This record gives sequence, C-alpha cells and structure tokens, in this order.
Amino acid sequence: MNASGPCLRHLFAGCVLLIGGLAAHAEEPAEYRLKAAVLYNFARYTEWPPGTGPTLTLCILGQDPFGSALDAMRGKLVGTRELLPRRVHDGDSLLRCQIVFIAQSAADSLPGVIARLRSNPILTVADTPGAGRQGVVLNMITIQGKVRFEANLGAARTARLQLGSNLLQLATQVIQ
Repeated sequence: MNASGPCLRHLFAGCVLLIGGLAAHAEEPAEYRLKAAVLYNFARYTEWPPGTGPTLTLCILGQDPFGSALDAMRGKLVGTRELLPRRVHDGDSLLRCQIVFIAQSAADSLPGVIARLRSNPILTVADTPGAGRQGVVLNMITIQGKVRFEANLGAARTARLQLGSNLLQLATQVIQ
C-alpha cells in the first residue's frame, strides 16, 4: 500500500463528514462547500504555538464566498479547540484571528495583509492564483474540478506554525 494512502483517507475523511453536514446548505456553490471542508482540515493539520487559547477564530477577509457552509462549522472541534468563524471588514481585526481566509475580492490587499500579519501565529489561506508565492501559508487551487493546494513553508515558519507532514504530502507544490 502507498504510504500516502492512509494520510489521504484520514485527511479527507473529515471532509466527507463535514460535507455531509453541509449538504443542507445547497445555496452556496459546491466548490465553496468543498473548500470550507478543506479549510477545516487545514486547521486540523496545523499546530499553533502554546498559549493560542481554547478557540480558533477563522476570519474571512473580503466578500464571503462560503455563506452558510462556514456557519455550519461554528463550534466544531479542532483538537480541543472550538472553531469560531467570523467575517471581518478591515485589517485591524485580523490580529485577533488564528486563521485568516483572504477572499478573492480582497486579493488586491494581499501584500498589505501579509505584511500586517507577519510573525503572528496566524494561518493565512487564500484561493487566488499566485497567493502562495506572495506569502500566504496555504493557497487552494482547483484543478479539473478538484480542490488542491500549495503550501508555503517559509510563511508557516515565520508565523510559528507547524504544518503536519500528512498535509504537506497532499500539496501540489511546497514553497520553501
């Protein structure tokens, strides 16, 4: 058996369960229901430094593409931490987040957001072409209808985050 086989099953088993729970929210595009599940798994396979607190606040910067699929994640556990989704409209609120998804509508502000969050233990995620090279820790891309992602290890190190090896095995590209 391929060594990545069990990792794939464990990583995306959570996606299947979460997607099942999100199925009732059919008004969102299927792509973003799936991306919400992938975002949840990113949190599951990321380690924050000690003292992060009992919750993980997942903030969406820009126009929210997830809709109620994100709300369905409220209260789900990531390890022992409760996930709390929030929508934010300005960069000042981002420092209170542990995960920041930079929506495509906010892509123009990406360099400023990355600069503002640098060195803070915040998992930055986007789904914008080139965002991984611009300093986002994880950048989702859609290839032939499947959600894949790029990982930027330098950005993760700067943020003092540890990405699980099973997560990194699934990345289409790992930027050092």
